Amino acid sequence: MIEQVLARRNAALRVKITVKTLISLGVIALAVILPQLIHLALGAPGGMQWLPMYLPILLGGCLLGSIWGLGVGILSPLVSFAITSLLGNPMPALARLPYMIAELAVFGAVSGLFSQRIAQNGWMAFPAVLLAQVAGRLTFLAIAAVFQSVSPLSAEVVWSQIQTGLLGMVLQAVLVPFAAMGLRLLLIKDKE
Repeated sequence: MIEQVLARRNAALRVKITVKTLISLGVIALAVILPQLIHLALGAPGGMQWLPMYLPILLGGCLLGSIWGLGVGILSPLVSFAITSLLGNPMPALARLPYMIAELAVFGAVSGLFSQRIAQNGWMAFPAVLLAQVAGRLTFLAIAAVFQSVSPLSAEVVWSQIQTGLLGMVLQAVLVPFAAMGLRLLLIKDKE
């Protein structure tokens, strides 16, 4: 969606990269801060239920496209882990980090595949988010099933975590598309 806005304004490549970089940094910052706030207010179980890091990644994909969405999906858990490790309480936990990287990369890339369509029709954010969520969660489950013999996360544990986070996923499946649609209205200013 951002690409289409910048193209309409005939922005130079340097401007496009700068704008996308700044938005990506904002998405990553939100993906680090939001889980901290949820964990502070609701504890670790709140994080497992509401999945706060997922929301910015889904929105970032919708706004930035698949390549940049993939990037914020990969970088967000890494940056969060690095910063929170310095504070003595790494989030996500080291054992969960590779799974989060893969899952969030899929979230960002899949939701980003719809970015151009969302720019044309804001309602496309709904299938973008739903497909990204399903693909990301299936990736998480598949990786756990493949590596369960060498990892503390078995497919059963992951399935339980998926069920625990279902309410958060449903909430995000509503919030993220409406946020994307609102930003679309602000940025594109349709005259429909």
